[in-house]
Amino acid sequence: MDTQNLWLTLTDLGRRFGISAVACGKLLSDAGMRDENGLPNDVAMDGGYAYCRPDQNANRSTLWHLERCTELLQGLGLHAIDDQQLVVQWADLLAALEEGSPSINASPAQMAEDMPNHLVSAVNARLQVLGCGFQVSPLRTAAQGSSGSRTAAS
Repeated sequence: MDTQNLWLTLTDLGRRFGISAVACGKLLSDAGMRDENGLPNDVAMDGGYAYCRPDQNANRSTLWHLERCTELLQGLGLHAIDDQQLVVQWADLLAALEEGSPSINASPAQMAEDMPNHLVSAVNARLQVLGCGFQVSPLRTAAQGSSGSRTAAS
C-alpha cells in the first residue's frame, strides 16, 4: 500500500492504532495539530499533516496524512495495529454476527459498512476459512453506479 499519498478520516486514522476518532483527535490536539474547535491548525495544514476538502460535511471534510500522522502518533508511544490482526478481528466479529445473538441488534452488513476497504478481500478469505457464508462486497465507486456505500453479499 502506498502510504505516501494516503489521506484518512480521523476515524480511519484512529482505527490504525486501535483507538477511537475522539481519542485520536485528542492526541493530535495534544501534539499541537488541532485548534480549540478540533480543526487542523496552521501547523498541521502547513506541515502536510491535514487537508480540508472543500464542500464536504464538516465531520468528513478533514483528512489526515497517514504517513506523517503515523510518525507523530508513534512518537507519542502508540503502535499501529497490524492489518492481519485487523483482518482476524473483523472476520471473527462478522462471523459471530452472522451466527446471530439476541443481544446484538447490528447485522454483519451494517458492521461491514465501517470496514476499511483495503481489508475486504482478506476478511472475505478468512470468513470462508471460518465456514461463514457472509461475504463483504467491496466499496463501489460512483463510476460503477453506486453511491459509494458498501453492500454485503451472502
